[in-house]
Amino acid sequence: MNGTFRTLRAGLAAVAAAGAVLAVTSGLSAASADKPRSYEFGVIAKSQSNPVFQAARTGAEDAAKELSRKHGVEIKINWRTPNNEDAQQQAQFVEQLASQGVDGIAISCSDGKLLKSAIDSAVDKGVEVVTFDSDSPESKRFAYYGINDEEAGRAVMRELAKAMGGKGVVAVLGGNPNAPNLQARIRGVREEAKKHEGITIKDVFYHAETAAEAAQRVQLVQSANPDITGWAMVGGWPLFTKNALDGVADKAKVTSVDHLPEQLVYVTNGQVQALIGQDCYGWGYRSVEMLFDKVHANKKPEKVINNFDLAVVTKENVSEFEGLWEKWLRKK
Repeated sequence: MNGTFRTLRAGLAAVAAAGAVLAVTSGLSAASADKPRSYEFGVIAKSQSNPVFQAARTGAEDAAKELSRKHGVEIKINWRTPNNEDAQQQAQFVEQLASQGVDGIAISCSDGKLLKSAIDSAVDKGVEVVTFDSDSPESKRFAYYGINDEEAGRAVMRELAKAMGGKGVVAVLGGNPNAPNLQARIRGVREEAKKHEGITIKDVFYHAETAAEAAQRVQLVQSANPDITGWAMVGGWPLFTKNALDGVADKAKVTSVDHLPEQLVYVTNGQVQALIGQDCYGWGYRSVEMLFDKVHANKKPEKVINNFDLAVVTKENVSEFEGLWEKWLRKK
């Protein structure tokens, strides 16, 4: 009898112990389920100094906040961008972020071919990659968001030809010769120019992508080539400074990509005839959104190449764009 009782009591104790373990385990599981999942996305733009990439950073951070609230998760943006454009440093940032185990990377490629290896290596390690603004089309990135660069070039030349009355000599301001997005815009300029018998392309003039060096390049080229009557700028670099078109605007018509506040001033004062605006804020916002959809719900965008509509800014509608960049640059 006593032996039977002891056996029964031992059995009950074992059941109780197992129940306790199960309760603790269940509690831990519930606690884990209640804890929000966190994601970290690296964002690599071309340069810290360019306001278009500051707008992209704002967009990325806003997307992280809004998606975190909507889905009950925590999303962190790890901003890694060279002070000045440097494709090799971008590659190093991609490698560092991948080694640190981020969930995804969004990058604007200064040199798509150079960055292909770093992007592919990151993807092979399980890190999702999207590109924005400037693509690396041969890499393993799963999506791109940005301007249709050839169409942007065509739009720049279309507006310039209109301002020039369909005739004259055009200089193309080209930025970094290794940037695939800029080369595509230049192709667009050339294609559109062929439609205008009276238009001749003088040459493409490359330069370091800083406002001061771009402005100096324009003024030196114009001074050395007085036959130039039009400037097709595939990036707005010189227009980020004051007085960049002194000695130029009285001799040549000017159109440019981008529509930042500093550039709008040139339209208002009549020195620039048209700006082709792009969704710089969306570079960051949509990139983070695509990364989140991919890692959180394994959902890719319907298309690999995702473009936005171009905005054409002239003296007639410039007031509609004033204030937009204050939001994009967090100035209001």
